Amino acid sequence: MQDRSRVTAVLGPTNTGKTHYAIERMLAHRTGVIGLPLRLLAREVYDRIVKARGPSVVALVTGEERIIPDRVQYWVATTEAMPEVGADFVAIDEIQLCADPERGHVFTDRLLHSRGLHETLFLGSDTMRPAIAALVPGVQFMRRERFSTLSWAGSKKISRMPPRSAIVSFSVDEVYATAELIRRQKGGCAVVMGALSPRTRNAQVAMYQAGEVDYLVATDAIGMGLNLDIRHVAFSGTEKFDGRRYRPLFPHELGQIAGRAGRHTEPGTFGVTGDASPLDEGLIEAIENHRFQPISRLMWRNANLEYGTVDRLIQSLETSPESEWLSRGREADDLRALKALVSMPEIRDRVTHPKDVRLLWDVCRIPDFRSISPAEHSTLLARIYGFLQDGCVPGDWLAGQIQRIDKVQGDIDTLSKRLAYIRTWTYVAQRTGWVSDESHWRAETRAVEDRLSDALHAALTQRFVDRRTSVLLRRLKQKESLLAEVNDKGEVTVEGEFAGRLEGFRFRADPNATGDEARMLSRAAYEALKPEFHLRADRFYNAPDTELDFTEQGGLMWGSSAVGKLVKGAEALKPGVEPFVDEEAGPDIAEKVRRRLQHFIDRKVATAFEPLLALKNDETLTGLARGFAFRLVEALGVIPREGVANEVKELDQDSRGLLRKHGVRFGQFTIFQPALLKPAPTRLRLVLWGLDQGLGEFPESPPPGLVTIPNLPDVPKGYYTLSGYHPAGDRAIRIDMLERLADMLRGQDSRAGFEATPDMLSITGMTLEQFSGLMEGLGYRAEKAERPKARAEAVAAPAPAAEAGDGEHPLTEEESVLAAETRAKWEAEQAARKAAEAEEGAAPEAEGEESAPEVEVFYTFTWAPRPRGNRRPERGGDQQRGERSGGGERAERGPRPQGERGPRRDRDAQGGQPQGEGKPRFEGKRRDENRGERGERQERGPKGKPRHDGKGKPRHESPKSFEARPPRAEKPMDPDSPFAILASLKNKS
Repeated sequence: MQDRSRVTAVLGPTNTGKTHYAIERMLAHRTGVIGLPLRLLAREVYDRIVKARGPSVVALVTGEERIIPDRVQYWVATTEAMPEVGADFVAIDEIQLCADPERGHVFTDRLLHSRGLHETLFLGSDTMRPAIAALVPGVQFMRRERFSTLSWAGSKKISRMPPRSAIVSFSVDEVYATAELIRRQKGGCAVVMGALSPRTRNAQVAMYQAGEVDYLVATDAIGMGLNLDIRHVAFSGTEKFDGRRYRPLFPHELGQIAGRAGRHTEPGTFGVTGDASPLDEGLIEAIENHRFQPISRLMWRNANLEYGTVDRLIQSLETSPESEWLSRGREADDLRALKALVSMPEIRDRVTHPKDVRLLWDVCRIPDFRSISPAEHSTLLARIYGFLQDGCVPGDWLAGQIQRIDKVQGDIDTLSKRLAYIRTWTYVAQRTGWVSDESHWRAETRAVEDRLSDALHAALTQRFVDRRTSVLLRRLKQKESLLAEVNDKGEVTVEGEFAGRLEGFRFRADPNATGDEARMLSRAAYEALKPEFHLRADRFYNAPDTELDFTEQGGLMWGSSAVGKLVKGAEALKPGVEPFVDEEAGPDIAEKVRRRLQHFIDRKVATAFEPLLALKNDETLTGLARGFAFRLVEALGVIPREGVANEVKELDQDSRGLLRKHGVRFGQFTIFQPALLKPAPTRLRLVLWGLDQGLGEFPESPPPGLVTIPNLPDVPKGYYTLSGYHPAGDRAIRIDMLERLADMLRGQDSRAGFEATPDMLSITGMTLEQFSGLMEGLGYRAEKAERPKARAEAVAAPAPAAEAGDGEHPLTEEESVLAAETRAKWEAEQAARKAAEAEEGAAPEAEGEESAPEVEVFYTFTWAPRPRGNRRPERGGDQQRGERSGGGERAERGPRPQGERGPRRDRDAQGGQPQGEGKPRFEGKRRDENRGERGERQERGPKGKPRHDGKGKPRHESPKSFEARPPRAEKPMDPDSPFAILASLKNKS
């Protein structure tokens, strides 16, 4: 070193421009060398110098990369790879790493021996001042102050982390976990680790610097001179694994990393996050003021190595320093590998010359990039040493190793491992004389590393960055209008990126977006959807009612989109609406949607309940008739007779006639308007009833066309009546069918007992067993018995009752189809039977042999109401208690059977007049006169008086039944009728 060479130590905290100063000083000389602690930082400085001087005069030398032009003037290298050339200028950055247990001996060696011909700079922390002053004679010190302030910001959650923040973790797993959390809550982050290739790191840093993401997750690699636009540094932990054990970070290490916050003159902050505990006040003050305890020990290893034998080489490596400032560090990886290889007999026997020792040491200095295990690394080194002793690494063998690595498929961990593997072969290819075609293999390994680096960058971006969010953030920062589109499926895209769905007038952000990302998406989408809301509101307001509908839970739909719901109004038939419109759409849009929905439901109610509304608005109804009409309106057109029995009795014939003009039918069990029993009014009636009752969940209407449905105990009270059904036993029967059944039962002798007819089974659609349960629910007693089965030829069966409907009880479509199918099946069976008989003939029974008699099961039904207290106990929902009504008259009973107490006096069920008010419209008919004496009670009139014939004599005849229509002619029973055959089969079961 020439005497005129100047050695200067430029010391100070981070963000003081030390590296920038060194680059300027180097470019002021004709030649220069600068050593940097990281391959990443070396690449950054190389790019800056190339931009200033051009690539033809700048060289880059690292363990895995060598770019050396022919007319090189400036060398940029990692500290370990610094070339031994005579340069005018030499600089060593981050000189405080002399105290690092792993690499410190390399930096100490450069501190003691590397000098420029004219100028030497040592850049680093002020903690190195005493050591440098003691070990470097004639050194000059330059103190540089921080450009910006650094202050403590305390502990912050990830969700509250400010933009332009760096979260520092100390393991790969922690980096990935933190990055995933930030992606979910903040939209994404960049990832920087020392193990990344320069190409991957540069791509991640460029993404952060361009503002595509506002967060950076990194290891302590960012503390080594990387210049990034960071405003806040947060530690997710304060311990790290140093290769041997977990240890707390030293104060100067924390200060080095925290100092990356603040760019040039902009202030910066530091703090903790996650599970990291807050820092002590004294440590906080030291970091803010960059005042740390001076470094008193530097790691050292002998640089004057002896290559005579392996033992002498190991002995020279383990020589102890003589200065009190120097300390022999722990055993390095290269020395450990050397000892492992020497212990292998096949290697030790081949080391016979000093050049073999030097070659073995060079092989042992190959870094363990793969980090699988020391034994695995030693095995690989032994194989490489064997190749090199024979000349060089074989090309075909090296090609096979590279080919297995050259795959860009896989996840982040897989790609990271492949990158680590290729770095080994990149290092080998960079060594002079180790491969046959150096230029080829250097280019090949570099190409594979670049492909893997690009794939790793893409995998990191895909996993930890939401591209959609990045695009939107950039456009929002540029304050430009965002282009939003809504397709026919309601999918919203903003700037081509999926943002969510527009369901009616509510925007639903992508469910995969959470936290700040979801809020940002909503803001961007709403800003872009303002014109779309107006266009959609106009289209909705002009849409026909056929595009709108309501659900059985009160929802209001526009196509497949929910646009509102029904709410309770002042009256059951006047429900209100609540539109589903986002606040961001504005009150005008909400009011427009509300008006359209109100118009729709008002018209829906007016159409479905037209007969009921006409009854309500009929001004000709007065007195009791008007009061009864309001009762029917309140009950939504269907009301059990037991609840209004007294009111019905008080109605005179004129009032009833006025009500009948509006379609009101006074049934035996229910008073209703038949038009309101159709599926559409029933569905709407249940919804309106649920709203009026304040139910949390509305019961659904039964499927249309069913004559009976199960009678469930846990349904809300009144549900079956409003559904158009009447509970009876285990089943509930449709109201109109029940009235038809009641007409049939009225003509039976229920005191002595009667059997079910095919007509009864036909209109109920039940088997005989099920019909018996229905009758018991209506107040009858069913007695099961057996009897010999009559021959089919002797049985006369009527035509199917399902075909016989009448004007008052028209058959449903399902009943008509069922009757047609039954008759077709019956005719086919008849044809087959007759054909068989014609072919085989009737075979007489063998003489003296009698066939076993066949039996059939039948039921006899008799009127048997439950015992009543005060003569009229409550009977399910069909009869009233035995309370006396006003005027001394009994309360209305259920269906009084013929033969017990005579026919009912109220003729409203048949549409006639009460007896005694004008001419009766009904005719009596004698039934089953051949059944013999039954001991019937004398028939009574309306006031309990004996009924007389036209001559004034009391009638003592067999019981009579009354019907609303002329008596039908008895039809002969067809023996081959499907109903006769079906009844016999059911009875037999």
